[in-house]
Amino acid sequence: MAITTTKSAYRKGLVDAAPFILVIIPFSSLFGILATEAGLSVFETLAFSVVVIAGAAQFTALQLMQEHAPTAIVLASALAVNLRMAMYSASLTPYIGAAPLWQRALAAYLTVDQSYVCSMAQYEKEPDMTIPQRMSYFFGCVTPIVPLWYLFTLLGALLGAQIPESWALDFALPITFLAMIAPMFRTPAHVVAAVVASVAALVTAGVPYSLGLILAGLAGMIAGAQTEVWLESREKGQAG
Repeated sequence: MAITTTKSAYRKGLVDAAPFILVIIPFSSLFGILATEAGLSVFETLAFSVVVIAGAAQFTALQLMQEHAPTAIVLASALAVNLRMAMYSASLTPYIGAAPLWQRALAAYLTVDQSYVCSMAQYEKEPDMTIPQRMSYFFGCVTPIVPLWYLFTLLGALLGAQIPESWALDFALPITFLAMIAPMFRTPAHVVAAVVASVAALVTAGVPYSLGLILAGLAGMIAGAQTEVWLESREKGQAG
């Protein structure tokens, strides 16, 4: 059903993002548990999630902090993991760049993997949506995600070591990323980037301070970009 009002856009955003609740809850709980086990207080753990609001970067920083990595390495690694947010913002700008400043500022803070994936899919599906409708949809997407991220980070921090290890909550991390990236494999370049990054991550697994992740990410981006260039030149050659 096509979106016709801001209210229907908001409701559709809620519905589209709702399935992510199933992994956001254990994912944020796991972070809260591990953060307190690593020595952070409940307040510090909650502040971590509120300020950073980026699960992958938070887990990366937490792991490096546990390994007593230098502060510069912790910050650089977390920033590298979160650089995808800059690409997300660039992709969203053509769709919501004309929104009021306060809405764009709020959207910048609330841009997470789930809100980006859902929003881009919807905007491409219905390119005639108005700016207010697009913003309503975006905020609908984050409504079931962000508050639960805060809440279950707090609950995880409060529970801490009381959660049995047999629960194996760490399953949420790979499932979350698989659920988010699978719909984005739309071109050969995407697939090449993912494969190269995965292989590079395995090869560089022994690099100190998890810097192999940065190298793997760079390798994936370069491979994907080169694949796009090659495919474009091939299409032009065939057209000529």
